[in-house]
Amino acid sequence: MSVHDPAEDADPLAEPAHIDHRAAEHSKTVRAFSAFYRARINPLIAYLIASGAPAAVAAETAQECMIELFRRWESVAHPRAYVYKAAGRMWIRKVAQVRMEEPVEDLPEPTSLVPYVDALTEFETRHDVLKVLRDLPPRQRQVLALTLQGFTPTEIAEQLELNAGTVRAHLMRARQAATDRLKESEDDR
Repeated sequence: MSVHDPAEDADPLAEPAHIDHRAAEHSKTVRAFSAFYRARINPLIAYLIASGAPAAVAAETAQECMIELFRRWESVAHPRAYVYKAAGRMWIRKVAQVRMEEPVEDLPEPTSLVPYVDALTEFETRHDVLKVLRDLPPRQRQVLALTLQGFTPTEIAEQLELNAGTVRAHLMRARQAATDRLKESEDDR
C-alpha cells in the first residue's frame, strides 16, 4: 500500500486559494472606498472652502485626507467623521503655512473638481452663505460649516474635542451673526 500525497499532483505555479480571497477583499475595499470618495469629495471641499481655504488648497487638503483615509479604511469605524476631522485639522495646520494669495486672472485647465472656468464663481454665487461664513471667527465658521454638512452638535463636539454646550454656543453666535449680516446685505440692495 502506497501513501499518495495529493499536493504532489497540484500545479506548482498555481497561486494558493488564500491569494484569491485577499484579492476579493481588496477589491471589495476599493469599491467601498470609491463609492465613499465619489459621494464625499465635493462636500468635503465645500466644507474647507466654507472654512476659509482657497479652492486650490481646499481641493489639495481634501485629496490628502482621502488618501490618508484609504490607507486606514479597514480600521476607521466612521469614515465621514474621520475625514472631516482630519480635513479641519489639516486646514488649521496649513493656515500658518499658507500665504493667502490673490487669485490669478485665468484659472488653469479644467479638472474633475473644477470642470470649467466659471464653476467656482457659480458655486459661490449659489452659496451666498460662503460670504457670510468668511466674516465669522474661525471656530464659529467651523461649527456652522460642519452643521451645514449635516453634523449634529454632539458629533461636532466629538470631532473638535469640545463640550457639546460650547459647540451649541458657537453655533448660536454664528447663526445670529450670519442672520445679521444677511439682513445688512438685503438692506444694501
